[in-house]
Amino acid sequence: MHTELDGHQNEPVAIVGIAALYPGIRGADAYWRALTEPPPPPGAGPAPSLAGIEVDVARFGIPPAQAGALTRMQLLMLEAARECLEDAKAGDRTLQAERTDVVAGVCSGLDRQYANALRVEGSRYARELERAVSAPEFGGSARTAAEAADELRTALVRRLGASPHDRVGEMASTIPARIASAFKLRGRTLALESADATSFLAIAHALDSLRGGLSEAVLVVTGQREEGPYLRAALAAKGLVAQSTRPFAADGDGFTADGDGFALGEGVGALLLKRLSSAVRDGDRIYATVRGCAVHHQGRPGVFRYSTSVERRAETARAALRECGVSPGTVGYVECGASGEPRETAAELAALAAVFADAEPGSVVVGSVRDRLGHTFANAGLAGVTKAALALYHQRLPARLPQTPGAAQEPGVAQEPGVAQDLSAAPFRTPAEPQKWAPAPGGEPRRASVSGASLTGTLCHLVLEEHGTAGAAPGPPRPRTARASAAPEPVAVVGFGGRFGDAPDADAFWAAMLCGQDRIGPLPESLLDRELYHRPGKLSLTHSYTDLGSPVEVPTAPPEGLRIPPHRYAVMDAAQRVALCVAGELLARRGRAAARPAGRGLVAMGTSLSLSRERRTAAGLALGEVEAAVGELAALGHLDATGVATLLDLVRERYAADPAPGGPEDLDGSLAGGVAAVIANEYGLDAVPLGVEAACASSLAALDVAVGRLRSGSVDYALAGGVELPCNARDMVLCSALGLLSHERITPFDTAADGFTPGDGCALFLLKRYADARRDGDAIHGLLRGIGASNDAKSLIAPDVDGQVRAMRQAFGQAGFDPADVGYLEAHGTGTRVGDRVEIAAAARVYASPHRRRPLEIGSAKSFFGHTFAAAGGAGLLRALYALRTGVLPANAGLTTVNPELDLDRIPARVSTGTAPWESAPGRPRRAGVSSFGTGGINYHVLIEEHLDGPR
Repeated sequence: MHTELDGHQNEPVAIVGIAALYPGIRGADAYWRALTEPPPPPGAGPAPSLAGIEVDVARFGIPPAQAGALTRMQLLMLEAARECLEDAKAGDRTLQAERTDVVAGVCSGLDRQYANALRVEGSRYARELERAVSAPEFGGSARTAAEAADELRTALVRRLGASPHDRVGEMASTIPARIASAFKLRGRTLALESADATSFLAIAHALDSLRGGLSEAVLVVTGQREEGPYLRAALAAKGLVAQSTRPFAADGDGFTADGDGFALGEGVGALLLKRLSSAVRDGDRIYATVRGCAVHHQGRPGVFRYSTSVERRAETARAALRECGVSPGTVGYVECGASGEPRETAAELAALAAVFADAEPGSVVVGSVRDRLGHTFANAGLAGVTKAALALYHQRLPARLPQTPGAAQEPGVAQEPGVAQDLSAAPFRTPAEPQKWAPAPGGEPRRASVSGASLTGTLCHLVLEEHGTAGAAPGPPRPRTARASAAPEPVAVVGFGGRFGDAPDADAFWAAMLCGQDRIGPLPESLLDRELYHRPGKLSLTHSYTDLGSPVEVPTAPPEGLRIPPHRYAVMDAAQRVALCVAGELLARRGRAAARPAGRGLVAMGTSLSLSRERRTAAGLALGEVEAAVGELAALGHLDATGVATLLDLVRERYAADPAPGGPEDLDGSLAGGVAAVIANEYGLDAVPLGVEAACASSLAALDVAVGRLRSGSVDYALAGGVELPCNARDMVLCSALGLLSHERITPFDTAADGFTPGDGCALFLLKRYADARRDGDAIHGLLRGIGASNDAKSLIAPDVDGQVRAMRQAFGQAGFDPADVGYLEAHGTGTRVGDRVEIAAAARVYASPHRRRPLEIGSAKSFFGHTFAAAGGAGLLRALYALRTGVLPANAGLTTVNPELDLDRIPARVSTGTAPWESAPGRPRRAGVSSFGTGGINYHVLIEEHLDGPR
């Protein structure tokens, strides 16, 4: 087997489709008009909201049973995907479905996530209401109080909506999965988040996939809307929110960096990307090409904040220019991030002045789309890239939004320590009216760059170029996402760590595998209040029919050596605390001398893109919704308005909701990408943080992103893995509603299998290119030889044999060995009859071989620690890695009778109840496969190999 992984390393990537959904704007043409025409007079424009955009749900083939569980963002992104694909369409051409990826970028929680959290939390409020109403001063009897509580629970279900499909419908990864299903796209699907660098990371991943030959096209969709009061309140607590965004605030002498923050805007955009050669071959309209991309990070301990380093910002811009071999003097337009935060904007302008110091005066136009849209956060980078691409396509330079009539046009910066003070001699200008973009001297194509930054410390820069001019040929290759073989260079695992259930580290995790006993039991009352949330025996929208799980003990103090103030550590999400400790274990395992990896890196963490702490805080902010329902309860009809108000005050006090964001650290403890950012920053890593969600395949999706960045040469190392803590009332109630949980305990591949048991966990792996690991003398614990991914594009719930087979075969296309050479398969193993049967059927189509010397051993870490959701693939990889290193095949817990419907003999394969030596021929490495599949039809498969040469 072979795969097309080389030959595209430096090829420009074409933007062949655009969608733009913003307040009062719909479509690429309307977007361009909004950027080039005078704005409406104050008060005449649309409200800064996406509420007015209507979406026809029926056209996307969504089953009625699932329609009520959809987030509003999912509908908007479906529409943006449709408009982008329509915009790219020419004639009857179609995309190569199996090689078209969908990447979605969002930040902060979605409306259904908040509603579901409030509904579940509402049961706790209802109990306090019942206790209060039964008091003599409110004239209620125990019966009246119980009636009021039951009536409130019913009212909340009605007001907030409730569906058995809520757990799937609310997930961010369901968005790209739904897009893939609606348009029959079968490539990789994932959602990601990196605060306001989200769009840049989505585009960077798309470039890696395209240039690495893994994809033929990538649909990137990013969006932000005000789902509730949480994000605005958290940003305001950081001092970043203003009434309007003034990217370069005007004063009497010119533009300065004395803005006071940004207005939070809404918007959804999409780009369809292809390699330039593919776009030309297909006759696509090409808006512009992406030539260079650099994403760097400044890891600094403490509260998340924008980088004000002029040097770091300038180096990021120069790296993007070096990648495509062009000089700054050939760039005619710079789309700035320009947050309006004074020090950040000052640093951005000073850095650009340094980069463009040799350009001719007045030769570079600067601007920012935020003057019209506000800061659309997760969508901000894509909004800027779209603006720059349209400027290149139309060969017109956009104008600034007038802010102070008669103000001079030469930019300057406010007096800030450590940055350039006067830009009056710089090459920048900001035209008051749109202008024709004159051709560059010497026949060079017109070029634009897009600058951006994240409040977590990430810096981003893209270089775009017009298509169709004589000078638009690819630039010189970078010195290095030459090889004689079709198989790419292996990626070495040079560090690892893990925490699952009652196993505090990776070694304890492996010890549990060898003992043969699962670590599943009744959850403590602190995690599952049985009075409120446990009702055995039947499906319910408000209760869990099981109380079993495998929870971790959440750390109460940071790892040794980290100085995190108690007040800041207290507001960190539990997932952040666990991941921070696992990162500490990983780095300590490497030894003091090699603890902190050198060079530029990535921290990619598979996780839910809405953390528990954010949802709880958001529920507290929405308490008025619950209190409004209380005021309408018939059971309280005996109380007058004063009595109801007094009752509400008492219940609110007893209920003790999570407080609203009140300090600059509150947002940090809630961002999903903040799980990765707190690792990068507290350990001082020059590593871009990224949260990745691909449902239960999130860990392997994060690994896939990391491998792509390594093979493209964009980073020198990567920490990748996953974390999730689903042993809580909210997740158990939502999973029970759809009948996903086992009524007893998870037993993969057994005749008694009836679902999964939730488990908490985290696994992290430190990765390097193999040659770099050998050069650095790293202990190599295993080699990643191939990673494949696909989407079923059929059902969001039911697994599919064909989709899993595609992921497996794609992995073998990179591996350089055959399925018969694999001795162990770490299966996804959810313990559902359908899921287990489909997974083994798919494995049989790939792994069955008459050349197999001994049966394929199959197992699943879930039999010991339950289903850890986003961390599941990490648990599987950790187990397989230990099996390779120790030469021991692990046991499977809880297995009584292997389900005969699996027909393991056709592979042949076996599922063992005890440990056994893993025999291998001398000089022949042991090899294993690891599968991870997620709701939404998401499939991932990884192939790993024992390292025989050098330290292990």
